[in-house]
Amino acid sequence: MTSRYQPPPIIKAAQRLLVDIEQFVRGFDRYHKYQIGSDLRRAASTVVQLASRAWRDQAHRRRWVGQLVWAVDELKQHMQTAKLIQAFRSFRHFEHLARQAEELGAQVGGWNRQLSPQAQNAGGGRAAPQRGKKLSTRTASAGANR
Repeated sequence: MTSRYQPPPIIKAAQRLLVDIEQFVRGFDRYHKYQIGSDLRRAASTVVQLASRAWRDQAHRRRWVGQLVWAVDELKQHMQTAKLIQAFRSFRHFEHLARQAEELGAQVGGWNRQLSPQAQNAGGGRAAPQRGKKLSTRTASAGANR
């Protein structure tokens, strides 16, 4: 459990991803460094900023986490584009970042599900899961086949 003054693991993961992206972009060719590299840096920076806002602004946390979900998806898209145009020095660099982005995305998704529960299990994970409504019974479907 994190204290009020220590950032949660999601912020640490976002910062770690930003630092690794900065280091790998330094190794890009000049053309890629100033095109897709700047897009990657900007997207990673946005993810860190939104994660920090979501942690600090409890009144609007659901809105910030919703934006964070989209920002992580955009970052993943930029990473895919960089891979497709072969901006990374090696596939291993891309794979390292992809694993970090996947871990971060899982944390953000969990945070989002915790804040906005779905209709069937409306309790934020605290209530026992409800069973879905039965749409038809055996006798109803037997009567439909006559």
